[in-house]
Amino acid sequence: MKNVDMKGKVVLVTGATRGLGRSMVQAFAEAGADIAIVSRKQAACDETAAEIAALGVKTFAYACHMGRWDDIEPMVEAVYQALGKVDVLVNNAGMSPLYPSLSEVSEDMFDKVVGVNFKGPFRLTALVGERMQQAGSGSVINISSTASYDMPPTALPYACAKVGLNGLTQGFAAAYGPQVRVNCIVVGAFATDVAEHWPDPPNPDNPGFTHGGMRVGLPEEIVGAAMYFATDASSYTSGALLRVDGAPKSAKRSSQ
Repeated sequence: MKNVDMKGKVVLVTGATRGLGRSMVQAFAEAGADIAIVSRKQAACDETAAEIAALGVKTFAYACHMGRWDDIEPMVEAVYQALGKVDVLVNNAGMSPLYPSLSEVSEDMFDKVVGVNFKGPFRLTALVGERMQQAGSGSVINISSTASYDMPPTALPYACAKVGLNGLTQGFAAAYGPQVRVNCIVVGAFATDVAEHWPDPPNPDNPGFTHGGMRVGLPEEIVGAAMYFATDASSYTSGALLRVDGAPKSAKRSSQ
């Protein structure tokens, strides 16, 4: 975004190599921030880091599965060693695998969904938020979903995990405030590679496609909300859940 200066800031983004995470990484780097790029696959992290470094900022690539608690602390230590600090944490990594019926949701699938969408953000926010509080400032941005409002049967474990993430937002805001602001972007349907696997994938090229009362979002359309929470523009905002789904409040939503 124009006229946003994040020079001297360090931003850690999970799920950073594609979709909404990739769009946020690009925007933060264009504003001058150094970026810790975290995702499951090292090759994808390295590729993204190289692309972002071309913008003239420092980058650090680290592969970490956010559902594996024991992997998170080493990642945090590596980021702090490489970049010195974290000013903004974006808990963006998520997963919502398809299943034929609720009775066929396996325990392994359930645990993985809860792990990536809820358990991982809890642990990462606890570790980074504590350091932010000690440093005297910081911002945590959680990426939730309107599924946490609608509770669609086709994505129920995911939706429940995102309900938990909404609650974590408010709990951590109380725990680490006022030094650390913790807020949440509750997203609707966006045209990302992940959404292509949905039973009814959003298609921004189809003018007749609507979702939640309006068109599908483009990945770059999350940037304004992310920048608001990442900067001092939101200095008096913490524990907030900001819905970014293009739908009026009265519209029926069923996104993932």
